[in-house]
Amino acid sequence: MCLFSCLPAEAQCAMCRAVLESEEGNQAAKGINNGIIYLMVFPYLLIGGLLYFIFKSRKKRST
Repeated sequence: MCLFSCLPAEAQCAMCRAVLESEEGNQAAKGINNGIIYLMVFPYLLIGGLLYFIFKSRKKRST
């Protein structure tokens, strides 16, 4: 499934990027990117779960 693939992504806004680029080591930038991606997963999981239950209830109703 492509949902669970780990691809590198640059998910920072312009202001966060400008502040974090001036920092040495880039550890904070990597942490910010990981946090943004982590928070981005939950809406997709909620919508996917909702669609699954709707699909399952419609399938049960039609049989």
